[in-house]
Parts: sequence; structure tokens; C-alpha cells
Amino acid sequence: MDYDAEKKRGFLISMCGICGIARPQNGAPISSHLLTRMRKRLSHRGPDDEGVFLDGNVGLGVSRLSIIDLERGRQPQPNEDRSVWVVHNGEIYNFQSLRQKLKNLGHSFSTRSDTEVIVHSYEEWGEDGVQRLRGMFAFALRDKRRNKLILVRDRLGIKPLYYTLLKDKTLVFASELKALLLHPEVKRSLNHEALDLFLTLEYIPAPHTIFKNIFKLPPGCFLVYDNGRVEIKTYWSLESLPSDQKSDLNPEPLKQRLYTLLEESVRLRLQSDVPLGAFLSGGLDSSTIVALMKDLGCSPLRTFSVGFEEASYDELKHARRIAQKFQTDHQEYILKPDITDLAQRLIHHLDEPFGDFSIFPTYLISQMARQQVKVILTGDGSDEIFGGYEHYQAQSISRWPLVPFIGKALGPMIRKIPPSARKKGVWNKARRFSQGLEHFSHLRHLRWMMFLSTSDKNGLYTPELQQKLSGLGPLSEKTPFRSVFDHLSSLDDINTELYIDLKTYLPDDILVKVDRMSMAASLEARVPFLDHRLVEFVFGLPGPLKVKGLTTKWCLKKTMAGILPEKTIHRSKEGFSIPMKAWLRTELKDFLLDTLSEDRINREGLFQSVSVKRMIDAHMKGKENHSHPLWSLVVFEVWRDRYL
Repeated sequence: MDYDAEKKRGFLISMCGICGIARPQNGAPISSHLLTRMRKRLSHRGPDDEGVFLDGNVGLGVSRLSIIDLERGRQPQPNEDRSVWVVHNGEIYNFQSLRQKLKNLGHSFSTRSDTEVIVHSYEEWGEDGVQRLRGMFAFALRDKRRNKLILVRDRLGIKPLYYTLLKDKTLVFASELKALLLHPEVKRSLNHEALDLFLTLEYIPAPHTIFKNIFKLPPGCFLVYDNGRVEIKTYWSLESLPSDQKSDLNPEPLKQRLYTLLEESVRLRLQSDVPLGAFLSGGLDSSTIVALMKDLGCSPLRTFSVGFEEASYDELKHARRIAQKFQTDHQEYILKPDITDLAQRLIHHLDEPFGDFSIFPTYLISQMARQQVKVILTGDGSDEIFGGYEHYQAQSISRWPLVPFIGKALGPMIRKIPPSARKKGVWNKARRFSQGLEHFSHLRHLRWMMFLSTSDKNGLYTPELQQKLSGLGPLSEKTPFRSVFDHLSSLDDINTELYIDLKTYLPDDILVKVDRMSMAASLEARVPFLDHRLVEFVFGLPGPLKVKGLTTKWCLKKTMAGILPEKTIHRSKEGFSIPMKAWLRTELKDFLLDTLSEDRINREGLFQSVSVKRMIDAHMKGKENHSHPLWSLVVFEVWRDRYL
């Protein structure tokens, strides 16, 4: 593709916030005032333009962030005879080729936008048209002839979409919960099962949300609303890929094919009429993206990094190495622990409790980048498709003969040793590893992703909350994980681990963080590692080509050898984290103690104040690292004050 030529032709791509209301045919007309309020609540996602469509029992709203062809392509957008309308959040990266194909089939285009491709694809191929879309997207499509509304979310869950069905069969949807909650009939009732999942995992897996009867549309699915009836269908799933997705295992052709797919994915994501850049940690993933951007002629190439005063958390020297090698226009931000006010603002942007510490650096680096660019490329998604996390190594070690028995025997002694103040000390890893070995092999992966065990929660939850949760939990029959586990029998051990994270942790933690924090700064984040063709290829590889012994991301490292410095390829994974365990003992101590005061905890009746106090005391004395559960409790209490 001739990138410069496409740019001159004036194609439009835009990131947005979308919302809407649909009622049965005998329902009252949609309130334009309400729809406008919902749209305005999403203005941070798209401050450049706005639009509303009203058609009897259906209303659609959008706020748009313009990226290409800044003055055209307004939404909502119709087809030729205005029988199909769409509002769209995201990008269709292959829209030029689709546009030409549709023109050859007789369709007329009034704009050069990727959004218009959606309506004509639906005209031509119906619901199957989504199979031809390549990108990140969440859109709502109104079919006036069939009196249907269709909601669609991209394959990997990069873009969010929430919905609820009211008692009168009215459907309300939005890109973020805050807009959906403006509808006067949407009730704010706590979902206790979601609360339990949040405190266990630090995020809430789809289809749950923290509110009863409000849901996330799962990735790779579309929802059809037909006169009060709702049907959810899956249009893409990794477990149903045909057998011809299995790849040539010869190392050289494999590396060539992988590099070609990576390069193509990055090239597609360089489409922009506004400045763009990249987040750069100096790790393998972000460095790979920067190297490909440089090779593809991205100029000026702006990179952005976050550092810390605490040495074990600071990665700036690694980022500088890559910035110097590829001669980028590089900027850095030093994150300090005075984040109390920021915490409350970010919880507002998240809408529901979310405990991942890395929201702070993600937001602040987004804010810094937004001063110079509107579009950013990130390395997110690589860990889940190539096998980059330490718990994949832990699972491999746990399969060695005698390790489970030795680990269980030494576990009680290891856990008596106080945690290190460092980001990742040897004893910190050993403690976590020994906890995983307490479970059966098929449950260890999930345990290594948990932050509160069943016994921890039994001591924390009041009897009333435990009764409400009876029979529920991360491994119960009703849990979102159960449907994931049902598809694991045909996968090898390593791909089993990757599949679990790809279906749960990736869309409901990593991508939530990236979307909300970048959109809070009105910055569009693009994730080249999650191009679905690349994901399909990599997922089709045997697990040992991704995690080979204790070497993570083996095939990616082999592919980038000679392109990236050896130090970058072989440095251990650090993760995008902050020294929260130290900050809770110092600068954030008063905030913690006030938010989790005994009076507040007793008044609300969900948690046992004596257990909360015990955790706080142990953490303050350095006997235990309870930063994860304590911060999650703080987040929940701040969220509860704001929303309930």
C-alpha cells in the first residue's frame, strides 16, 4: 500500500464514543435530550465532532475523535437510500480494499471514511459482512427495513461496548458505563458476584459488570435487537479456526512469515493525517513496534516513556537504548507517589472497580503523549499471544518431576520470609510460586493470576456477603471462566495457558486499561500485536515455539534477532507497574487509612473490619505485601462513594 498516496486522497478514520437506545415498536419515541446527554458524557472519547440519529423507536449518538480527513465523514452515517445507519468507534484498517470491492459490486460512496464501508458491507453480505472487517471496532447498526439494531464488538475486545435490557424491553448501550447510567430507568444495583471476581482478579470478566443486569458484549460477538428480543451470536473464536491455520514449523519460513505479518500490521496502523508516536518501555514488545515503525519510514517518530524514582521500577535506561538506536524524538515522564487526587479522577474514567496499578503510568504517559500526538502505537497483546508472562514459566516448572512435592513442602517456610521492597525479588517470586502449587495442575494458572485466595476471602467477607455468594466464585459453574475451560481439551499445555489469558485477562484487564486511560486523554491507542490475522497465525503454532523451556516469546525473539539489541531481546520481563506497596506505607498512607476506616467498613456490611485492619497492620510493618488487596478495597470504596 502506498501510504503517502492514501494520505493525500483524504481517507477518514476516527475514534469515538457511541451510545444509543432502542425500544419495541409500540414504545414511546426516544428522547433527543437524553440521547444528547449520553453522547456528551462520552465527549472525552471524541472531542472533535458529534452527531445524533433519531428514527422512531431507535436513537444513536456519537462523539468523534478525527484522525484522517478531519473535516469529512461525520456520523451517524447512512447508506445510499438511508435505510441503514451506523455509529462506529474504532478503525477498519482494510477499508480501502473493501471500499474498492464494494464499488465494483455497484455501491456508491459519499465519503472516504472507514465507517461508510460498514454500512455497505452489511448491505452486500448481511451479518456476515463483519467477517471481512479487519481492525478494532465497536459499532451499532440500524437496519430500518428489518427494524433491527445490531451491536458488534471486535474479535479481541479492543474496543468496549456495554448494554442493558430494561423491564419494558428497551435496549440501552454505550461505549462506557457512565453514559449508559444516565438513562433514568437503568438501576445502580451492586452485582455481588462481580465484586467477588474483582477482589479475586483485580478486574471483572465479561459478560459481567459491577452492576446487576448491565453487561459487556463479549469480544467476537454481535447482539441483534429485534422488537424487544435480544440474541447474542459469536462470529469469531480461536478454538473454531480451521485446521489449515496450522503453520509451517520450519524456523526460517516461520520467522519470515511472522515478520511479514508484524510489518503488515504496523503499516496498516500508520494511517493518519495527524501526528503519531509509540509508547516505549525498552522491552521486547514496544521495541519491536518502534523498530518496525522506523523501517516503514514513520517520520518524525516520537516515543514516550515513564520512569520512577525507585531504581528497581525504573526502565528508562532500556527505553533510551532503543530511542538512540532508532533515532526517535524521545520524551520521558517521572512518576511520583502524590497520586491521591489522580486516583479518584481515574476511577471516574473506569466506571467500575479496576485494581491494576498500571492505570497510573498508562494515563500519565497518554497525557504526555497527547500534547504532541493524537495516535499512539503500543506493544500490548504480545504477552498473551507469544507467551511473555512469568506464570507461563512457573507452569512449565511445576510440570517438572518432584517440583510440586518440594514446593508444597517448602511453601510454609518460604511464606514466613518477609516480602522484598524490590519490584521482583527472588523471594517475592518464590512466595507466589508456592501459592500456585497448592492447587491442582489445571487450576494453578488461575491461582497465579489471583490476588485473594478462597481462605483469604472467607476471612474478609461478612457472613451476609458469603451467603449471597454461595455456590459462586471464579471456578464455579456460572463463572465466565467455565466456558473458557470447556474449550481447552484440544490444546497443548502452553496454548492452554495463552488461551485462558487471551479470553479473560487480555480483554478485561489489559485492553480496558489501555482504552480507558488513552481515551481519558483523548488519545487513540493502536495495538499491532492484536491484528486478528497475526493472532490466528501465532495461535496456530505449537506452544513450545512460544515458550521453549523457560524462554518466553521464543519465536518473536528469534524473529527480531539482528534487528533489536541482544540486551533488549534477552532482558527479563518487568511489567508496567508502580511501587504501590511502598507508597501505601508512605505518601498514600493517610488516604488508605481514611478510605478503609473501621467505621466505614462496619457501616457498609460487606467486609469484616478486623480482617481489613489485620491486613493494613501487616502491610505497614512490612511483614506482608498486601498492596493488591488493599488497593482493590480502596478502589471499590472510592467507586462505591461515587456511584452508589
